[in-house]
Amino acid sequence: MGVVTKRSSMTFFSSPNDHYCHRVRIVLAEKGVTVDIVDVDNGDKPEDLASLNPYNEVPTLVDRELTLYQSTVIMEYLDERFPHPPLLPVYPVARAQSRLLIHRIERDWCHHVDALLIGEEKEASLNKRRKELRESLIATAPIFSELPFFMSEEFTLVDCVIGPILWRLPAMGVDLPAKQAKPLIDYAERLFDRDAFQVSLSEAERELRQQL
Repeated sequence: MGVVTKRSSMTFFSSPNDHYCHRVRIVLAEKGVTVDIVDVDNGDKPEDLASLNPYNEVPTLVDRELTLYQSTVIMEYLDERFPHPPLLPVYPVARAQSRLLIHRIERDWCHHVDALLIGEEKEASLNKRRKELRESLIATAPIFSELPFFMSEEFTLVDCVIGPILWRLPAMGVDLPAKQAKPLIDYAERLFDRDAFQVSLSEAERELRQQL
């Protein structure tokens, strides 16, 4: 099914390479929201970003008079602002569990991902991070054999968080063994094949895979 476009008056300040921005772009694409995307270069940020966001950083979403920053805040706002298709469960317990999963991903994986993508640490430190991230991903692989999405029958915000990380694994030098991680690899391909995921990709993100 193609992505249906919904009219909006939103502006999204986004880095073409940042996985936190990417997760928001996936939500926008899943919702089919029309949005003006302003590509932000960290070395040359637009002047109005600092006036909108006290931290002068991306992702930043402007919806009329409302300005939001921090990716999970933006994603949940978009899910409530555009309720179809829903990307969080309806029931409070299940919603809380989804939020906790996102928190765990950010605590367990994202600090490695951030450091590997920046690449400023010594190679020994980066290699240690690659090893820890790889082992953690392999350990979770069996979970992905049970349901089509992460612990869910339906695509959710949790998948929006995981997808950008998996897309960047080759660029981070993290390889997954085909046999041990097959359920996770299959899951990644399901995510990458979604229309919205393809729409969400910046040119820089497409080049991450084309260069390998």
